[in-house]
Amino acid sequence: MADTEQADTEQLKNKVVDVLKTCFDPEIPVNIYDLGLIYGIDVTEDGGVKVTMTLTSPQCPVAGSLPPNVEAKVGLIEGVASSKVEVTWDPPWSPEKMTEAAKLQLNML
Repeated sequence: MADTEQADTEQLKNKVVDVLKTCFDPEIPVNIYDLGLIYGIDVTEDGGVKVTMTLTSPQCPVAGSLPPNVEAKVGLIEGVASSKVEVTWDPPWSPEKMTEAAKLQLNML
């Protein structure tokens, strides 16, 4: 991968992170990125984006709606040719995956 292609891919990944920080689990007032629900963001040279994420639990009431909403929001980013969200339960989410900012916001520090 050429340096400019790598820079473009990294820039697109940063845009994806910014968008993920606008997505919220409605039960928790912290964005899904800072909650630690995002396990991976893969960006291809042709603008394909795959987000690997989890939910706080398999019984999460938004399990059917949050991943498609994330996929749709990522798909609207300029430069994204396709978006896909894959939900995984391995490893299971735990509060340790949250950023310091999220823990502070939830009074967990």
